[in-house]
Amino acid sequence: MSDFVHGDQADVRHSHDVKRSHDVEAQSDDVKGEAAPAYETTADANSEEVIRARELQQKSGFLRSMRRGEEWLDEKMGIETQGIDRIHEEDKKPPSILNVFFLWWSLTCHVGTLPIGVLGPEFGLSLKQSVAAIVVGTLLGALCTAYTGTLGPKLGMRAIATSRYSFGFYGAKLCSVLNVIIGGGFAVVNVVVVGQILSAVSNYTMTIAVGCVIIAVIGYVISIFGFALIHTYEKYSWIAIFIILCILIGQIAPSVDPSIPALDEGLGLAGSFLSFLAINFSNASGWCSIASDYYCNYPADTKSWKIFCLTLAGISIPTIFVTVIGACLGNAAISSSVDPILSNAYEFHGLGGLLRECFHPLPFSKFCLVLLVFSVLGNNIAINYSSGLSMQLLGHHFHAVPRFIWSFINALVIAILAIAGREHLSLIVSNFVSLLGYWTVSFTIILLIEDQWFRRKEGYNLIVWDVPSKLPWGLAAVMALLTGYLAGGVTGMSQTWYIGPIAAKFGGFGGDVGIYLSGVFTLIVYPPARWYERKKTGR
Repeated sequence: MSDFVHGDQADVRHSHDVKRSHDVEAQSDDVKGEAAPAYETTADANSEEVIRARELQQKSGFLRSMRRGEEWLDEKMGIETQGIDRIHEEDKKPPSILNVFFLWWSLTCHVGTLPIGVLGPEFGLSLKQSVAAIVVGTLLGALCTAYTGTLGPKLGMRAIATSRYSFGFYGAKLCSVLNVIIGGGFAVVNVVVVGQILSAVSNYTMTIAVGCVIIAVIGYVISIFGFALIHTYEKYSWIAIFIILCILIGQIAPSVDPSIPALDEGLGLAGSFLSFLAINFSNASGWCSIASDYYCNYPADTKSWKIFCLTLAGISIPTIFVTVIGACLGNAAISSSVDPILSNAYEFHGLGGLLRECFHPLPFSKFCLVLLVFSVLGNNIAINYSSGLSMQLLGHHFHAVPRFIWSFINALVIAILAIAGREHLSLIVSNFVSLLGYWTVSFTIILLIEDQWFRRKEGYNLIVWDVPSKLPWGLAAVMALLTGYLAGGVTGMSQTWYIGPIAAKFGGFGGDVGIYLSGVFTLIVYPPARWYERKKTGR
């Protein structure tokens, strides 16, 4: 094999025990066979990242015990022990390509998505305006996730590991931290919703806190089994939930009044619409930093357009479906006076109490609520899994700690935060979710420009994914990300605790335009900064 090989099967190796020369994955068919400069370095079957992590495990009795425990669990129960290591072509175990579509149904078709839709009526929007913002925002956000997902099969690496080719070895650590925060925020919303539901099922004798702990524990236990079980579970778990949500549509329909107008007009209405659209964008784009975690086992020659289209449809359809149901619930409980029982249930018992009153008769309602509890497992399982991987990417010492330990810490923190914020669900959703878009749009644009412009012909040197001296400095990417967030996001954000000067132009509560400004500033800063970085460093 030559030092640089362009094409889909660039990283095939014939043995785990032999050395192999550098290999590069190239993006487009029109560059196959082109000459490229070669490095003289060779790499062993185990990457530098893996070797150093194993050395640390051998030196530390605690880490060595953790590693042995992980291997024992793998032997007895089949948990995944691979961690963040790059998956070589002959080691890949691809599920059906249709899993790309059904995976997202389980991750998004769940009760934790409903509170996002409820925010539309809470912002004073009519049902039609809420639906319009949901559709547009979700489709735009899903485009981000669909694109970043296409890099998984090509490179055989997790999403944050892939970002090292833009952000550098150390800059990608920032992405790891942001990724964990994003996942944690989504999981907190899910856990609080489940806590409210379990409390409602128990006729409010069980506290919300107990319900939060129960779902956090179940989600963690399943997540440690890794990629194979997650794909199998996510392929089917959405079906029962979809049926229950269809029943919910029929039972809530008589209480929905789509003729109720918006509470505001002019700039105030525009501001509310933009803020709600931003939340829906962030909800769909929040997956962009973990999508390829679930695609890296697909062959490198998997068509990118298939991954893109299946991801776009897989995220958009169920997310829009459930979020619109949430908007209908908000319309019935907040905007409409048709059924005061629903309004009182939502006011005093939150979403769990509202759902309890929507389904009827009561025994059937409790049965549906119990099933809805398990709907968030698919989402929280994926979050625990990817958060554990992101923690390992923070450095060799972090990599030496098994993924199931990081996933446990993540689940513990999520449960604590959920218990602390259990009485403020809408505030968490409205303030946290919209903040995600400021970084996800910049992250996507940076990876897109790097992939389609700077590496369109030269491809990726896959061997050096964990070698800091061979990766980019990352200054250009970090500067573009921070510029987008600080210059665009901060000035354009509209939160209950802060309204930026540009957002304030849209009425008293402002209109969140931080996402669009973040994207524009990133697009302006990254190309010239990266060009200069490559000119000075050669990488």
